[in-house]
Amino acid sequence: MTHQTEVLPPRPPRARMSVIVCAFNEEATIAACLHSVLAQTRPPDEVILVDNASTDDTARVAGAIAGVRVVHEPRKGLTRAREAGRRAATGDLLAWLDADCRAPLCWLERMERRLSRPGVIAVSGPFRYYDWDWRGRLLLRAYDLTLAPLTHWLVRDVAGRGAVLYGGNFAVRADRLAQIGGFDTSIEFHGEDTNLARRLHPLGRVALARECWMYTSARRYLAMGRLTVLRLYARNFWHELVWQAPADTAHLDVRS
Repeated sequence: MTHQTEVLPPRPPRARMSVIVCAFNEEATIAACLHSVLAQTRPPDEVILVDNASTDDTARVAGAIAGVRVVHEPRKGLTRAREAGRRAATGDLLAWLDADCRAPLCWLERMERRLSRPGVIAVSGPFRYYDWDWRGRLLLRAYDLTLAPLTHWLVRDVAGRGAVLYGGNFAVRADRLAQIGGFDTSIEFHGEDTNLARRLHPLGRVALARECWMYTSARRYLAMGRLTVLRLYARNFWHELVWQAPADTAHLDVRS
């Protein structure tokens, strides 16, 4: 009697993940950000720092960290830096976080798990603030648990116009991002994340995943005030969805 050995089909290759950080004059925060990415339970296949016309030592600090590739984008602007990172990346999945962020250990693992679900082409998660008082943290946690998912459901599933996507914490399938032509570099700053979600929406599901949260700084809220920032974000979110253009074309540089 002969025994036949079962031949299993080959396991599909694991998707390559690129992590991209865009930075302008972030020498004080960039090392902590990049080290948090390199320490992930799901190691990134490449880490790219886009130095966006910095006049400080951002590029030098990042370049001294093993495993980080520095790309220079001399034309200042967030969407230009994001697009430079997209073009330089080689991954199947592209993840972005801001230079003042610190990724929790399982962040990439959770992002990849969400993107493996059928139909999901992009995923974003909320923020937790490491330098804010309890009132500010409580206010934003309440928003993340109530208003954000409700808005996401209304905009994506009821109106079919886009989704809630946090620009400092998201991942997207590279082929779908290329399909829409990448980032809209005509946008200076505000509304770029809403613009991206709106343009991706017809191609697949943009997920808002509570477990994919990210540590970040509350420096914009501290510099401008809670209500001012909340009104600013809300105004540009709805203006971009309705009129397909942000309401504000200038922004305050809170690094200084």
